[in-house]
Amino acid sequence: MLKEPPKAYVQILKNEQDELVLAYMPALRKMAFRLKERLPSNIDVNDLISIGVEEMIKLSRRYDREQNDSFWGFARKRVNGAMLDYLRSLDVMSRNNRKILKDIDALLDEYYQKYECEPDEQYIADKLGLDKEKLREVRTAYAISYTLPLDEQIELYNEDDTLEKLEHQQLVEKINEVLDDLKEREQLIIQLYYYEELNLKEISEILNISESRISQIHKKLLKKLRERLV
Repeated sequence: MLKEPPKAYVQILKNEQDELVLAYMPALRKMAFRLKERLPSNIDVNDLISIGVEEMIKLSRRYDREQNDSFWGFARKRVNGAMLDYLRSLDVMSRNNRKILKDIDALLDEYYQKYECEPDEQYIADKLGLDKEKLREVRTAYAISYTLPLDEQIELYNEDDTLEKLEHQQLVEKINEVLDDLKEREQLIIQLYYYEELNLKEISEILNISESRISQIHKKLLKKLRERLV
């Protein structure tokens, strides 16, 4: 029969695990603030940090120094995944919101073609017969969805079950094939946003085009990807 380890040893082990979490709090905070840069203002960075701390505590109990040289190397993807799970739990895109978003996108495209900038909230609300609160809800949901992996975004906006029939890996492979056929600048936007995790402001500075224009290009890229995959 196995004996329980001495209480003193258990306490020492717990202290070491807690110290691991504390040691990597700066890295966790940096990750949370980096993600927050890509999210609307009403998402509280402290919620992201709290989710990350909970995940790090759980991971510290499972961490084996002999198998992983670095705790952060072991925990980083899992902590980021926990934050994304939290954002998914906010139910970012109902069917009704997706329809409204399509109407907004069509209006923005038309407006941008004329004036090369985006209209203000009041203009959009008046044109679509929406109150500002509902408009902000839809645009917030869309901004949150931006932070999800590219394959999830494409599935999120798909109206039938064509993509659901594909295995995850197949979908990723097909997306990569489509990306290879995009123009160089389009590929660069995808690369900078999803792989380098830059925000729109940073991409704007690199490419020397406005944030609103990058947002428009991004929406068109997603639409193009969805059309090519069905």
